[in-house]
Amino acid sequence: MSEAVKDVLRIVASSLQVPTIVILLLLILATVILIGAFAAEFLTERRALKTDIPKLIDEMQGKSSAQLEKVIAESGLLKRQKAACEKLIQRIKYPDNTREALARQLIADEETRYLKKTKVTDIIARVAPMFGLMGTLIPLGPGLIALAQGDTKTLSDSLLIAFDTTVAGLISAAVAYVISGIRKGWYEKYMTGLETVMETILEEQVRIRARAFAALQSQEEKEGAIQ
Repeated sequence: MSEAVKDVLRIVASSLQVPTIVILLLLILATVILIGAFAAEFLTERRALKTDIPKLIDEMQGKSSAQLEKVIAESGLLKRQKAACEKLIQRIKYPDNTREALARQLIADEETRYLKKTKVTDIIARVAPMFGLMGTLIPLGPGLIALAQGDTKTLSDSLLIAFDTTVAGLISAAVAYVISGIRKGWYEKYMTGLETVMETILEEQVRIRARAFAALQSQEEKEGAIQ
């Protein structure tokens, strides 16, 4: 019974060798794609982001809705950030609570988008070493058996597979970990800037409505004085 269990376990472990190697190859391919996407993001979005947030806030002070849209459109914010800010500016007629809820939703949408992008690299960084370890341990069983039988060729082949899978797993994990860390730093800065700009927009909208209300009251007082 004991030998049968050992044989079954050995068969199961051996049968996982090919799937493990295939998964490692897919992880390497995914890592290469991630490197390309990371480089493209750096050369497009990251280099295009040239926003001085304090200066942008200064430019937004005392502006009307149309002027706010113009300031945002001409700023160095990312396209998605501009679109989110414009959506908020165009809803100036909404109640204060509704606009604040909309701002939170727009910010949450951006956070979700960035989390999805970093989640892929986080998964690879965690999973790749596991499959690398599996690819290392699985061939060692036949290799030890070959060592006992004096079959050095089978032993060398098993050790070669073990070393290659280890390296593949570690490389994929290391690259994904670095990309994930850099991206998280970028996205945290993006979100901080977006939240600051949206908070300024909300404050300016309150002032715009206050000025409009004061002007309306002044107009009514003038009309009442004339009558």
